Amino acid sequence: MTGAENQRYCVCSTCRRTTPAGKQYCQYCWTRLSAYSTISAAEAVEVEKRWARREKLKKLWRRVGIPAVSLIIVGSITLTMLYKYTDIFDPLVTSVTSNSAAGQWSMIRGDLARTGAAGSNATLPRGQVLWTFKAGAPIQGSPAVVGGTVYIGSEDHHLYALDAATGSQKWAFEAGSFVDSSPVVANGIVYVGSNDGFFYAIDANTGKKLWSFKTFFAVLSSAAVADGIVYFGADDYYIYALDAKTGHKIWSFRTGSQVRGSPVVSNGIVYVGSDDANLYALGAKDGKFRLHFKAGLEAFSPAVVDSTVYFSSFDGYLFAIDGKARNWPFEYDIKPIWLQMWAMHIAPKPPGLSGLLWGMWLGSVVNSAPAVSHNTLYVGVDNNLDAVDLSSRAVLWSFKTGDDVFSSPAAAGDTVYIGSNDGKIYAVDTATGSERWHLQTGDKISGSPTLVDGTLYVGSCDGKLYAIR
Repeated sequence: MTGAENQRYCVCSTCRRTTPAGKQYCQYCWTRLSAYSTISAAEAVEVEKRWARREKLKKLWRRVGIPAVSLIIVGSITLTMLYKYTDIFDPLVTSVTSNSAAGQWSMIRGDLARTGAAGSNATLPRGQVLWTFKAGAPIQGSPAVVGGTVYIGSEDHHLYALDAATGSQKWAFEAGSFVDSSPVVANGIVYVGSNDGFFYAIDANTGKKLWSFKTFFAVLSSAAVADGIVYFGADDYYIYALDAKTGHKIWSFRTGSQVRGSPVVSNGIVYVGSDDANLYALGAKDGKFRLHFKAGLEAFSPAVVDSTVYFSSFDGYLFAIDGKARNWPFEYDIKPIWLQMWAMHIAPKPPGLSGLLWGMWLGSVVNSAPAVSHNTLYVGVDNNLDAVDLSSRAVLWSFKTGDDVFSSPAAAGDTVYIGSNDGKIYAVDTATGSERWHLQTGDKISGSPTLVDGTLYVGSCDGKLYAIR
């Protein structure tokens, strides 16, 4: 054997290369070597070959692998953001709307603008009672009127179907608790929630239960029906979308508090307010999050005109929101930090809240949802009914009632109707804000009036439903 073949080598534990035995330090990285473990020259050649192969792979990884993985990560993030915050991969079905068709009452107060009026109203009511129906407990909700039948719930645990002309009872459906939710009717089915935690689908002709869906807490929200799907909220913090025929859950979305507002579906988007002070916009087909706009306190049921969403909040504000807007990524997480940095003059001024077109303060408390008619918005504020011009955003007039207004208005022709906790239903001139007439009931009115074919229907906490001509 030659001297070279007899040479022994040490393998560095750090760089994995070989150094002739007898040296204290690695000739490549200067790591201290162990003299107790050596290898032959032939083995050293194989070790060096393995090191060379590893180096080639490392170079290949640096040149190709790292850029490829980085591209995949950036691409994945980009695609996720595009899916979550745009409609590129999941376009809206803009034809989906809960606006009531002729002969249907598929949402509370009838239509997207929440006018509360339907049918022919050429002759408006003059304040004369046509008939009353006495339930066994207060009536908090608003009636639906379809095909000559009035549907109304009561805190006596029943949903009633009444003849619209005479007030005689056709049938009654018994739930397990209060029926404070306002019923809606679509395709021969009445949809209504109850404080027993169930949402019911009931045959409009017979009063027979078709199906029920169990939530965890009370259902005070009224439903909207669009394209075979029924939407409603519940006190378990969720917004639900169910198959209107079977009651099968299609999707649900969790908010931050009770959902007692009534949804509106317009241009493929569901809009609904929650007690967490947010107005939510979700994809109607899949519940995909699009926008939440945070008000100060509880957000009430919205009204939609074209692509503008109007809603009021408990702290006295009225907002107009772009219905097509979307939050930018992590908006409500980043915005507070951005504002602080802007205040310290180390960042530019942040953009305004996504979707906000304008907002205005109306009064100390709003317990009412708005209605829109002929470019004028009507809403209860404190113990008043206010009319707001949507072009100038000026309060045109304010009509004072005798107590707080929890009822939401209904508008038709030159008259707007509103109930009050003073127990009166008022008819107010839309041009001047002067009273045309009022009718006294036996207790407060918290539900919204319904006007169909010249007859006004309104429930009272005295347990009566009034039909007024």
